[in-house]
Amino acid sequence: MEMEYRRLGKTGLKVSVLSFGSWVTFGPQLAGSLAEDCLAAAYDAGVNFFDNAEAYSAGESERIMGEAIASLGWPRHSYVLSTKIFWGIHQGVNMRNTLNRKYILQALDGSLERFGLDFVDLVYCHRADPETPIEETVWAMSELISSGKALYWGTSEWSAAELREAWDVADRHHLHKPVVEQPQYNLLWRDRVEQEYAPLYDGIGLGLTTWSPLSSGLLSGKYLDGVPEGSRATLPGYEWLRNLLTDPRRNDKVRSLGSIAEELDCSLAQLSIAWCAKNPRVSTVITGASRVEQVRENLGALDVLPKLTDDVMARIEKVTA
Repeated sequence: MEMEYRRLGKTGLKVSVLSFGSWVTFGPQLAGSLAEDCLAAAYDAGVNFFDNAEAYSAGESERIMGEAIASLGWPRHSYVLSTKIFWGIHQGVNMRNTLNRKYILQALDGSLERFGLDFVDLVYCHRADPETPIEETVWAMSELISSGKALYWGTSEWSAAELREAWDVADRHHLHKPVVEQPQYNLLWRDRVEQEYAPLYDGIGLGLTTWSPLSSGLLSGKYLDGVPEGSRATLPGYEWLRNLLTDPRRNDKVRSLGSIAEELDCSLAQLSIAWCAKNPRVSTVITGASRVEQVRENLGALDVLPKLTDDVMARIEKVTA
């Protein structure tokens, strides 16, 4: 199946329904020619959206991606690039865990420098900041758009109430509005996308770029017999994942989903990614990979989409409800 492109919420920007993100992989597992190879495999298959964040490997992920794109020689008009700011990578009271004006303006300058670019297409507030007035954040984000350093802005893991307030502030002052949210969304993590945000899709035209379609690898089935060596749950700093990935109740659901995947002649990972993309509210599903084979495996989800009939979706619902 050919790549499908969807509008980002109510904007005119179109993004590939499957995209490529660098969380976890770029830096600890992936750099240099291997990063280039993975990006090239995604791009050649029609992926046009590439997701990053300042906090990923303390800025190293942005640098690796920027150097790889430069080396590959992609025309700037041919891809959509995002980054996220909030946690910060510099010491200092105004440079960490904040969305104050000083941090926002300086953080994006740092990201652009590491990418080696004049602008990003999309910049997200990586989390909400309860200590900074939302007006200050909205004005600063809108200024980034007006300056041309970013073309659109959005949020990641904000509550529906916070999103609505930000949008209302922008609307009231005729500022650039947030157009997209980046929440976790997968077969085992659904409430926020399907329930909490429901009034916002038509209400403010919210688009979604969703992350963790495999629930940190759980929905790939590779943790059914414990944690394999070399997986992300063995990486330093990811110990919190181990409990999630070895949870017996969740793994029982994964086994049942595996049977459905077998009948559809696809992998469990492909079924899980296709299920996320089946939701018409999702603009793009961000996938990750540390090997070219993994990139191609993930992209195989495109062929699974047409197989997700009402009957199959009902069976999946029964397993995961």
